[in-house]
Amino acid sequence: MQAVESLKMRVMPLAAALGMRPKREIVMGSLLIAIFIGLTDYLLGAEISLGVFYAVPVVVMAWFVGPRSAFVVGALCISFWLTADYAAGLHYSRRWIPFLNGAYRLIFYAFLITILTRLRDLQQNLAALAQNRAKALAKEAARNVWLEREVLEVGEREHRRIGQDLHDGLCQHLTGTALASQALAEHLTPHPAARDARRLVELIEGGISLARGIAKGLYPIEMQNDGLMHALENFTANTSDMFGIRCRFECPVPVLIDNPSTAAHLYRIAQEAVSNAVCHGHATEVEVALEETDAGIRMRVSDNGVGLPDPLPSHDGMGLRTMADRAGSIGGQFSIHPGMMGGAEVICSAPGRWLA
Repeated sequence: MQAVESLKMRVMPLAAALGMRPKREIVMGSLLIAIFIGLTDYLLGAEISLGVFYAVPVVVMAWFVGPRSAFVVGALCISFWLTADYAAGLHYSRRWIPFLNGAYRLIFYAFLITILTRLRDLQQNLAALAQNRAKALAKEAARNVWLEREVLEVGEREHRRIGQDLHDGLCQHLTGTALASQALAEHLTPHPAARDARRLVELIEGGISLARGIAKGLYPIEMQNDGLMHALENFTANTSDMFGIRCRFECPVPVLIDNPSTAAHLYRIAQEAVSNAVCHGHATEVEVALEETDAGIRMRVSDNGVGLPDPLPSHDGMGLRTMADRAGSIGGQFSIHPGMMGGAEVICSAPGRWLA
């Protein structure tokens, strides 16, 4: 079995090299091989037969050129064989015996050529089928990538729409309600109910701040190229106030991103990573770092939480899959591993071509 595999490994590159040569060269080479075998057969005499070697040029012609050319070379090989035997002094008891032997050999060549032609056609059909299947799979993979990107973009547009509706609709409505409540409180003064009215104004103003915070989280990034830095800075500050932890943003050198989609995906990845650190990792300190490298942009979210389970679970959560999909949609890479702060560290990198 090993000998067969070794022979296959040697023959395959030779066959591939021959297949790339022009048919004219293959025909000339096969004829030269046949002539060489005939001369060798003549020199060795009638006692040593080289009949099996005459099949070599026939096989080459049948596989790389075609059955008709192979039949022609086969007939020439038979004539070379008979001529070599006669020239070597071989005599037959009957004149028709050489023709019978030639007919037998021609039948053998015909069978060999037919089998090789069928095998070649099957191999070519299989190669074409494999190539078509590979193209279909590549097309399907590209379509899946496009669909994933489109789903993420649709979700991002929906976030923006809801954020705008909250800011332009609900916040404005609550602001009007707060003004009306303030006027009511002034009208009720000095009645004791004025205190309740002022308390109502405070609650409405708290609702306005909360709605604005939610709207800012849904639509955090402005169209300017420094929007991601401002969005991450506001997000970390709000996270610190909301959860009572230390969440800071580090960006020593300004990172400008002209592509709003890239900035939005990076922000969502940071948002999800911080949420996981606080809710699942029970972290009390989180750092979001943004920097530009020679390869592009690199964002890191590290915490001092409980870290990653060891071993990692066999199934990833929806948050991890979403972060990985977002990173892939901008041509980047996503990884998560134990961090230097003791907890987990999420790293997302995007190539420089996505910055603009």
